[in-house]
Order: sequence, then C-alpha cells, then structure tokens
Amino acid sequence: MAVEVVLRKLGNSIGLSLPRSLVVERNLKANERVLVQVIKEADLRADFGSLKRKMSGQRFKDLVKKGWE
Repeated sequence: MAVEVVLRKLGNSIGLSLPRSLVVERNLKANERVLVQVIKEADLRADFGSLKRKMSGQRFKDLVKKGWE
C-alpha cells in the first residue's frame, strides 16, 4: 500500500506521521519496527515543461528521436 505523507522537522531529525487509516488497517502500535520504502516525488515539469501545451504524438516522437541521434 502506498501512502503519501509529509516529512516534518523533529529536532535535528526528520520524521513522518502515518495516516490513522493505515495504522488501523495494519494494526500498528507505538514503538513497533516497520520497513519504509522511500520514493521521492518528482517534479517532471522541469524536464518536460508544462503539460498545458498540446502536441501530436508524432511530433513528440520526432522530438525524442532527435535527442537520440
């Protein structure tokens, strides 16, 4: 199950809070050890620009192919 959480500053560390629904569903208790997989959310607008501009699929493929040459 993937859940989006916000990291918060806790002294010199960074912590996170799990949503109550996840805690109840997984029967989690305080001080239990859990495994957390971290996947940083990416902002692809810097790489691909705003998606507000529309272009044909063929034009997009041509632009990608141009970068491979």
